Amino acid sequence: MNKSRVYFTNFRTTLEENVQQKLARLMATAGMDQIDFDGKFVAIKMHFGEPGNLAFLRPNFARTVADFVKSAGGRPFLTDCNTLYIGGRKNALDHLDSANMNGFLPVTTGCQILIADGLKGTDDVHVPVSGGEYVKEAKIGRAVMDADVFISLTHFKGHENVCFGGALKNIGMGCGSRAGKMEMHSAGKPYVEQDACIGCGACAKICAHDAPRITDGKCAVNHDKCVGCGRCIAVCPTDAMRSPFDESFAILGAKIAEYAKAVMDGRPCFHITIANAISPNCDCHAENDAPIVPDIGMFASFDPVALDQACIDAVNRQTRLPNTFIDDYGDQSLADTFRAAHPDTDWRSTIEHARKLGLGTDEYELITV
Repeated sequence: MNKSRVYFTNFRTTLEENVQQKLARLMATAGMDQIDFDGKFVAIKMHFGEPGNLAFLRPNFARTVADFVKSAGGRPFLTDCNTLYIGGRKNALDHLDSANMNGFLPVTTGCQILIADGLKGTDDVHVPVSGGEYVKEAKIGRAVMDADVFISLTHFKGHENVCFGGALKNIGMGCGSRAGKMEMHSAGKPYVEQDACIGCGACAKICAHDAPRITDGKCAVNHDKCVGCGRCIAVCPTDAMRSPFDESFAILGAKIAEYAKAVMDGRPCFHITIANAISPNCDCHAENDAPIVPDIGMFASFDPVALDQACIDAVNRQTRLPNTFIDDYGDQSLADTFRAAHPDTDWRSTIEHARKLGLGTDEYELITV
């Protein structure tokens, strides 16, 4: 496979060009305007930030992307799927409240926000994964799959399970419904936190396999009948139904790549990554630790694999900042910055599996704009 082109610009500005204008120039130079947007529904996938976290991308970046799409005749919307874990984005109402709190509103972003997998995270589409080793049918939020064009707008940072959070994770994990997220995180089946269970029976009503049973006011899941679809997790009003989160990090990374393939196959896609406030952990945390390296810049490419690899390389070229997560919890002896932050993880599993699936190449030409 030939080298892919990854376009880059730093955050330096002039009196004539601010950061948003520079991002628009980056997208145009990278060829995003070659996509036929006219009259098309365009999903812009991003992370709206967990309440309490301040490392997520500002709405201004989303506005620049949305305005670019609209100028080409497209109909953009910002989107994400509900989370599997308990937090501020586990259903569409809480998710929208969190997005609004963090500044994502039509007046600030220039477009509407749709939570792709619906109110309770159950509105998904089962999408075949061509060449999937671990996933045969990915469970993707319906609004993502209904879009004609897909754009990922990613905040680049570290991640406690897969080493880094880049375009592939934003697409793969981010577009999975709650059941899809459970499939990626877990090789097992849900269990019930008995102290939290109120015996309401919502899980039993939604299960097509008669796995949850209410006895003496508490639920238990019959794993012989359970197929691991995760829909009971979505409807539990007290979050008593839990995923075991027992998948290995390497397999998790591979599953993320397979979900990303399901999202991208068969339609125009483009990818933008902003490498600033590079925190050690995911924006799903209700806090963000200090950046581990200085702000770097903005990247764009049609190839998400090359894009992630270019961002990883850019981070590893930076001198690490003092007094960070790595000093207290990581391994300073490791040269790879993300592995130094999370020594038990390895980002290569995601990159290598994505390359094997044909999503792109880790060989790239970096073009500075």
